[in-house]
Amino acid sequence: MNLIGVPVLLFVSSMSMALAWLGHVRFRHRPFRLALLISWGIALPEYVLNVVAFRWGSDVYSGAQMAAFNMAAGVLCVALVARLFLGERIRRRQWAGFVLMAAAMVLIRLP
Repeated sequence: MNLIGVPVLLFVSSMSMALAWLGHVRFRHRPFRLALLISWGIALPEYVLNVVAFRWGSDVYSGAQMAAFNMAAGVLCVALVARLFLGERIRRRQWAGFVLMAAAMVLIRLP
């Protein structure tokens, strides 16, 4: 469970955080206080998922590996939310960056 479950939890956590960061931008016509309240409502469970993932993952991954997974998932999730939720375009250079990040994740995971 930890080998696969930890990256999945980190991805779900990152997706939640990306929604908290960017989701309210789609609803600019709503009051700022409401956006803040909803963002914090999303961020708290995200934080719980993140802590659980790091706690479970410490048996399988190093702290640096988990931090790298978390950072890569965060970048990917922000791009996905920006594309799917806000309608922003992902450019070729960004795709190239994602490929390089995937290569980095493979290198980080090697013994």
